[in-house]
Amino acid sequence: MSLDIQQLENELSSLDLKTRIPVHGFNTIPSTDRTAWELLESGENPPFAVIASQQSAGRGQQGRQWLSEIGGLYLSLALETDLTVEKAPHLVLATAWGIASRLRSYRIPVRVKWPNDLVIDGKKLGGIKIETRVRGENISRAVIGVGINWRNRVPETGIDLQTFFTGTGESSIHSLEQLAAVTIAAIFSGYDYYLSKDIEGLLAVYLELFANLGQRVSIAGNTGIVTGVSDRGELKVRLSSAGATTEIHLPTGTISLGYNR
Repeated sequence: MSLDIQQLENELSSLDLKTRIPVHGFNTIPSTDRTAWELLESGENPPFAVIASQQSAGRGQQGRQWLSEIGGLYLSLALETDLTVEKAPHLVLATAWGIASRLRSYRIPVRVKWPNDLVIDGKKLGGIKIETRVRGENISRAVIGVGINWRNRVPETGIDLQTFFTGTGESSIHSLEQLAAVTIAAIFSGYDYYLSKDIEGLLAVYLELFANLGQRVSIAGNTGIVTGVSDRGELKVRLSSAGATTEIHLPTGTISLGYNR
């Protein structure tokens, strides 16, 4: 199944984007992220998108392999930014919230699972991976990689949108091209919201869609409750012991929160 780039561009033109976003489409490439960086290094000016029908060497967070079979959405969006380095986690929060909130406007009940996943009823719908380049003390450019299950095979802990639509009897997004356009617009809307409201405003709406709020976790033999996410993108957990409670902040990669089966 190949993507119709003209249809994608038509879908983009119907959405609330402030500027035209060039799209580079491919059938199979190793990685949309890698291709986006190659285009940036060759002089292509951001913003632009790279999208592929299939990736042969896709990667998720922590270097994990991202299965990228035919039928899924695999795209990367190259952006020029001017954020200080310590604000890099804000890009993940803004992207995840932007996509989840936009898909919910299409009656798809997506929530955000820490640190970078999109879920429906606890099953993984998609993931986000962000790479940045730094100039001085600022992030000068970012490539935001997104994978969303559309009509591809998924593991037991995953879900694709076609299966979801079959279960509800209603299809609010009708093509992979439309999904791609909606996702690109969602990344921009999440980023713009963050720039206008700063991290405090973003966290307020992010937590409304936070799937792990109240989840019980075990840390070094102690039971804790997930209470939120910090402005550094860390997981906030309240630990309780006899007569005392304490809140700890866990960086990405220190704990896995699991999925429903």
